[in-house]
Amino acid sequence: MRERLTRRPGTRLGLLLPALAVLVGVIATAAAGLGSSTPTTPGAETPRWVKHVAGYPGGISNGVRAVYALSQAADAPAKAKSPGGGKPIDDKSNVQMNDDSYPPLPQNETAVAYSVGNPKIAVAAANDYVSGGVVVMRTSDAGKSWASTRISPQFRGTGDFCSGGDPGVAYSRKDGAFYISQLCFFRALPFSEVQVYKSVDDGQTWTPGRQAARAATNFDYVTRTVDDSIFNDKELIAVDNNPGSAHYGRIYVTYTKFHLQPSGFSDYCPIQLSYTDSIPTANPLLSTWAHTAIQPDNPGGDGTGSSANQFSDPVVENNGTLDVGFVSENCNDGVDPHLLFQRSTDGGQTFLPSAVQIDKPGQYADFVDGSGSDTIPPTNFRAPNTTSLAYSPTTGKLLFVYQNNVNRPTSAADISYQTSTDGGLHWSDSKFLSTGPSGDPALNDQFFPWAAADESGRFYVIWFDRRLDPTNVRINTWEAASSNDAATFSSARISSEDWDPNDGFFTSGAFIGDYNGLAASTKAVYAVWTDGRDSARSETGIGETDIFTNVQKNP
Repeated sequence: MRERLTRRPGTRLGLLLPALAVLVGVIATAAAGLGSSTPTTPGAETPRWVKHVAGYPGGISNGVRAVYALSQAADAPAKAKSPGGGKPIDDKSNVQMNDDSYPPLPQNETAVAYSVGNPKIAVAAANDYVSGGVVVMRTSDAGKSWASTRISPQFRGTGDFCSGGDPGVAYSRKDGAFYISQLCFFRALPFSEVQVYKSVDDGQTWTPGRQAARAATNFDYVTRTVDDSIFNDKELIAVDNNPGSAHYGRIYVTYTKFHLQPSGFSDYCPIQLSYTDSIPTANPLLSTWAHTAIQPDNPGGDGTGSSANQFSDPVVENNGTLDVGFVSENCNDGVDPHLLFQRSTDGGQTFLPSAVQIDKPGQYADFVDGSGSDTIPPTNFRAPNTTSLAYSPTTGKLLFVYQNNVNRPTSAADISYQTSTDGGLHWSDSKFLSTGPSGDPALNDQFFPWAAADESGRFYVIWFDRRLDPTNVRINTWEAASSNDAATFSSARISSEDWDPNDGFFTSGAFIGDYNGLAASTKAVYAVWTDGRDSARSETGIGETDIFTNVQKNP
């Protein structure tokens, strides 16, 4: 009934192929959902999502774009390696969480959650280019050691394996279960789903792909027809863990619904919500979901405005209110004009008539260049403005963190934050979080922030940081913490080594994920990030990254 593949970190899953060129071709095909089990449709038209990512620089997320790029075998030459920036930290706290194949292949884009009953138990997930789905990593000793399991998604409409990724992780107090969300799509077919998987043994075994719950799909399982104008993207998951809430145990999944014209142009791409009160353990496929449009459709639109959104992050308050932070992002390029917030006080059935704008005039700017692709020089990977929302269970304060380019001529991309004390209806002025000893914004680029709060209301934020490299290439991970309700923060480097993203993804260095993961309790803090310090590119010719954490107890 359940699928299980377990290895310890540091072990390797052997891949025996006669030549590296053959290996790369097989990897690209598998990652694109083009394996031997993929259904074929003679004369079928190229899926609209493929036309979209091929013809437009932004919109559909970079994890999906990476699958397309691999299928085209169009990796660009990597840039020269940069010298290290700064001395490694003298500690042994960094731990690689995932196991490795051989040759090693990338894992990136992380999410993590812990058991609210026993915070020493946690589950993390990341995109996995070994399986084409996600690698699931679990710990029972507060992050000191991890074991790996892989989940390969399947499309129930045909029974075929699909490409996955974009993981979200949540824990349910009511169900005593971990949940993982991920995508399911094909390079050559138009099917698109958001799937949810369940584990009731602390992440050791999971729902088989053929029995995944479907939070969203463009396929009608009754009429057996597909709406090829819809592509479901960039989902995240949250659970109402408050016993006093009217919706205790409700599972929420937010995502972006891209509506695509035959040319691949997206006329609208609003944030959506799916929710359910029960996912049966024996067969999650039997779960039923309700659906709400958080932001409106706009048929025939130009792909901008209130119906153009990305990167939603759901958070549940003590009273069951569902908060969602996200960006206003044009559907066909990487431009993010504003930072937005929505909320529901009735379990996701309805939301505010219009989204609250978080950013204020003159305090926020997106990175915009001629390509509109979020590629911040001098490296090859895209660094979209993936935002994060956190909630203090003791004071009710909301913390919203994001990449900010308002000071770009002086300090490049910074991490900024804003707070709200009235449930997200009004927000404070923006403040810089990625600062140096003087309090001024740190030099070079910072990006991919993620925020969390523990049970005592202590806030944590992590992000990628290039301040220590004069060439603005090599990446470290930074963490900030606040014990005074986000009035002030202290920050420090938590990665013990830096790494070169040009060696992080096959031969191009074009993708290192779109976000990092963070979960915080009063017993343990789980900062989980993509890390390329052990890339074997010089040995194998394949750039790759792993998943790392910093073992730390809450002070």
